[in-house]
Amino acid sequence: MSKNYVLNTYNKFMKLPFGQKLFSWYSARRAPYFSTVSPLITDIKPNYCEVLINKRKAVQNHIGTVHVIAICNGLEMAMGFMCEASIPKNLRWIPKGMEVKYPAKADSDIRCVAEVPEDAWKPGDLPISVKAYNAEGTVVVDGTITVWVSEKRKA
Repeated sequence: MSKNYVLNTYNKFMKLPFGQKLFSWYSARRAPYFSTVSPLITDIKPNYCEVLINKRKAVQNHIGTVHVIAICNGLEMAMGFMCEASIPKNLRWIPKGMEVKYPAKADSDIRCVAEVPEDAWKPGDLPISVKAYNAEGTVVVDGTITVWVSEKRKA
């Protein structure tokens, strides 16, 4: 098993009935704003995380599609968990900004994905690719979340 606490926790939950749901519920409660979209973390591994947001009334806008801010919430969650599951122990990260485009309507459940190349973890700005897909696999939100990566302070 990995030495990473997020991956260790995920692997422990996956051994339980409804492990994905339990892990997602537990994780969203640790950062309560994420719970507003009722996320389901469907895949997490080093340099990659996937979060599902079900289309339901609470996350829809006035035209009946999933609101882009709800999608951005899912993208930020995917990015954060990807970072925590990936970053070397001597480094830390903090988000600096997000840029997104909306190329298509979010008319179904939404799959939010964040990923970086394996060799990305170096001090400085790290642009993280984030994409949200509808049920047909069409990109509905495409963007970048930039995080600042720095060395941890020595104790």
